[in-house]
Amino acid sequence: MNKAIFISAFALLMAAAPVTAEAKQWSLRDCIDYALRNNITLRKTQLQRLSAVEDVKQSQAALLPSLSASTSHNVSYSPWPETGSYMVAGSKVQTTVDKVYYNGSYGVSANWTVWDGNQNHNQVKLNKLAEQQAALDSATTANTIQEQIAQLFVQILYSKEAVEVNRQTLETSKKNEERGQEFLKVGSMSKADVAQLTAQRAQDEYAVVQAESNLREYKRQLKQLLQITDEEEFDVVVPATTDEMALQAVPGVGAVYESALAIRPEIRNAQLGVQTSDLQIKMAKAGWQPTVGLNAGVSTNTTSMSDNAWGTQLKNNFSLGAGFTVSIPLLDQRKTRTAVNKAMLQKQSYQLDLQDKQTALYSTIENYWLQAVNNQAQFKSARVSTQSAETSYELLSEQFRQNLKNIIELMNGKDALLKAQQAELQAKYLTILNIDMLKFYQSGTVR
Repeated sequence: MNKAIFISAFALLMAAAPVTAEAKQWSLRDCIDYALRNNITLRKTQLQRLSAVEDVKQSQAALLPSLSASTSHNVSYSPWPETGSYMVAGSKVQTTVDKVYYNGSYGVSANWTVWDGNQNHNQVKLNKLAEQQAALDSATTANTIQEQIAQLFVQILYSKEAVEVNRQTLETSKKNEERGQEFLKVGSMSKADVAQLTAQRAQDEYAVVQAESNLREYKRQLKQLLQITDEEEFDVVVPATTDEMALQAVPGVGAVYESALAIRPEIRNAQLGVQTSDLQIKMAKAGWQPTVGLNAGVSTNTTSMSDNAWGTQLKNNFSLGAGFTVSIPLLDQRKTRTAVNKAMLQKQSYQLDLQDKQTALYSTIENYWLQAVNNQAQFKSARVSTQSAETSYELLSEQFRQNLKNIIELMNGKDALLKAQQAELQAKYLTILNIDMLKFYQSGTVR
C-alpha cells in the first residue's frame, strides 16, 4: 500500500477501545495523542520554536538603551622617579610622584541608538515572523507524524484481516486434505492428488506465518514512531463498520483545495517567507539612511598620591558627560545596493516556493481524489467478485467432497476466492484512506 495509506480511518477509528487484561487496545486517536506528546522529532521542533521566542525577546530588548558600569584599579611601581616630574592621575596633575602608587576609576555609561533606518524595529518584526515559521514547522512535523501513524495503523488493520483470511483458507485446506485422505483409503483419489492437497495446506500455513510476521513488523514500526520501548503487548482497535465508510461520498477536489490553502502549515509558512523577504528589503535599504545615537556617562577616580580622603577624591573628581553621534553613509563600495538587490531576488525565490507548494498541494489532493474514486469503484466490483467466488468455491468444495470435481479444479477455485478477498480488502482500505485523507486536508483535524 503506497503513500495513500495515510491519515486513514480518521472517521472509522475514533471509537474507544476496551482495555483487555492482555494488552491495551490503541485507537488511532490514542496513537496520535501519545506521539504528539512523546515523539522526539516533534519535541525538537518545539525547542526550535522556543529558541525563536528568545530571539524575539532579545530584539525587543535591543530597542532600549544599554547601561554598563565599570571600574579599574591599578598599582604601579616607579623605582627611579624623576625629580620635579609631574603625573596625571585621572584628570588631576600630581606634583609629586611616589615610587609605589595606586589609581582607581569608576564609571557608568549609557548608549541608545535613536535611529538606524528602522532596522531595529524591523528586526523585531522579522524575528516574530521567524517564531511563527518555527511554530508552523512544528505543525508540519506534527502532520507528518500523524500521516505516518495513520499509514502504519491501517497497514496493521489490513494485515489483521489478511491474517484472518489466510487462517480461514488454511482451515479449508486442512479439511480438503482430510477429505483427500479419506478418498485415498477407499481408492477414489491417487497419492499424487493427496500430495498436492498436503502441499497446498503447507503453503497456506506458510502464508499465515508470513501474514502474522507482517503484522508484528507493522506493530513494531508503530511502537518505534510512538517512542514506546517497553515489552508490553501492543494491539490496535479494529473498527466494525468499514464497508459503509468505503462507500461514502468522495469530497470534491476544488472544495478540498480551497480549504487546504487556508489551513495547511506548509502553505502558511511559504506565505510568511514572502513577508519575511519584504522586511529584509526594508532592512537592506536602511543602509542608505543615517544612524543617530545618544550617549551619556558619569565617572570619577582616586589615587594614593593625593592627600585628600577617598570620599573627597570621589567628589572632587566626579564628572558628567553626554553627547550624540550621527553617521551618514556616503560611499559604501556598493554594499547596500547589493544587499537590496539580493533581498529582492530572495523575495522572488520565496514567491516561487509558494507557487510550487500550492501546485504540489493541488496535485496531492487531486491524486487522493483519483485514488478514492478509483478504489471505491474497485471495491464495489470486488465485493461482487468475492461473493461470486465464495459461491463458486462452496459449490466446488461440495462437488469435491462428493468426488465430482478433481483436486486441480478445487485448488483453482480456492485461489480465485483468496485473490478476490485480498482485492476487496485492499480496495476497501485504500478507499477509506483516501477519503479520510481528503477530509484531513479539508478540515485540518482528526475526526
